[in-house]
Amino acid sequence: MGSLNGQNNHSSLPATHDCLLERITALLSRWHGLQMAVQNQWGGHDSFQKSQQLAADVFSWFIHSKAPQIEDLENLLHERMLLSLNTEIEDGSIEEVAEQLMIMHEEYLHGNR
Repeated sequence: MGSLNGQNNHSSLPATHDCLLERITALLSRWHGLQMAVQNQWGGHDSFQKSQQLAADVFSWFIHSKAPQIEDLENLLHERMLLSLNTEIEDGSIEEVAEQLMIMHEEYLHGNR
């Protein structure tokens, strides 16, 4: 099974931002529902690239959100999984992943990088 932890060239990002993106990518790479979609190519032959785009979308959402709300993050994850990867997640993992991402972002904001 492919991992989302491929080498990324984000040299234009500040080091702290790059660290956040790497942590988001690592967390998503452990999400069973996403990995099943990638492994089975439910989103097509470019499912792996779509999973990497999901990590970039979550990162961008955090960077540009003034006051991120978990419900909005859950909606983002659900929408991207459904529209990009043709995957309906109904096992409660979207909520779990969103909660972990919110905690990660809070730690990032408070300097626990």
